Amino acid sequence: MSTAKLAPKDFKADAEFAKAMHGSGERGGFTAVLSKNRDAQQAAVDGYFKHWDNKGPKEETEEDKQARLDDYSSLTKHYYNLVTDFYEYGWGSSFHFSRYYPGEAFKQATARHEHYLALKMGINENMKVLDVGCGVGGPAREIHRFTGAEVVGLNNNDYQISRGNAYAKKFGLENKLSFVKGDFMQMDFPDNSFDAVYAIEATVHAPDLAGVYGEIYRVLKPGGTFGVYEWVLTDNYDESNARHREIAYGIEIGDGIPKMFKSEVAEAALKKVGFEIVHQQDMADVGDKIPWYYPLTGDWKYIQTLGDFFTFCRTSKFGRMFTMEATGLLEKVGVAPKGSKKVTIALEEAAVHLVNGAKEGLFTPMMLYVCKKAE
Repeated sequence: MSTAKLAPKDFKADAEFAKAMHGSGERGGFTAVLSKNRDAQQAAVDGYFKHWDNKGPKEETEEDKQARLDDYSSLTKHYYNLVTDFYEYGWGSSFHFSRYYPGEAFKQATARHEHYLALKMGINENMKVLDVGCGVGGPAREIHRFTGAEVVGLNNNDYQISRGNAYAKKFGLENKLSFVKGDFMQMDFPDNSFDAVYAIEATVHAPDLAGVYGEIYRVLKPGGTFGVYEWVLTDNYDESNARHREIAYGIEIGDGIPKMFKSEVAEAALKKVGFEIVHQQDMADVGDKIPWYYPLTGDWKYIQTLGDFFTFCRTSKFGRMFTMEATGLLEKVGVAPKGSKKVTIALEEAAVHLVNGAKEGLFTPMMLYVCKKAE
């Protein structure tokens, strides 16, 4: 049983809010930040930060934690209404981390990370595949191009769905890609609908891993494969350690996560719902010379290409501080909507804690599980 209440479905209201805040969704990136509806932006800021304002890792109560779990759907929708444009501006259209090889460009590493998951899962052109928590569709597009498979993206954020559809139209992929509204804790797909299911750093937004994994198991065909890059805390993490909890809390507030769980919780949840884990590996702990978190560090030595330089200028500490202060200035003069700088501050704090969590061996964003559903 889930430890959180399932969210009521009000897809019409969600769609109306997204349209009011973002418009058509055709335009993305930093320019889209400036065109938000002011009232809707403020509502999203208030709806998201109410779970963290005037609190901290020491001050929050068990009731505060449970409130975030119960509000998982609204929390995630508000988060991505606020940050999607910053993500596209700073990171691109695939909202995840990757491994990096010497001489490998940022975008190449991103694609390879997606290809690797598809390869380990055995996805091919004859399959219908579900992308759980698809973002704006970057991985779905890349995995389709790599495998030829039909990919359906599931997302609870209407703005990201509109961005995904805009990209599919731009690249002429409407016949192979589709993006649909849904709650991954209570999917509207029939049982046994998909040949394969994957999730890339998305199910961390679930209030209960057994809940989302159980839904994935249900919609997967017998004998089908589920692959996931999961955000988890490692065995080194100690909830009672103030430093550890500060890092986890900083990641949670800056990344829209109700609560992060340890890897043992994810493994137990997969087995509980019936999956057989056929491959398991922390892809952040394989001895890479270039760490997965290098774009956040401000360390110039890892830049591989000219394109990486411009990405680095946006994602590094210097770039993030510039974006934060520029956004604050634009907000002050009335060009950017109120709350924009508050969002960039949360993203900055998350980046710092992500790097600290990685360096101290407390966190990984890419615990890879490849699982099978029984025939």
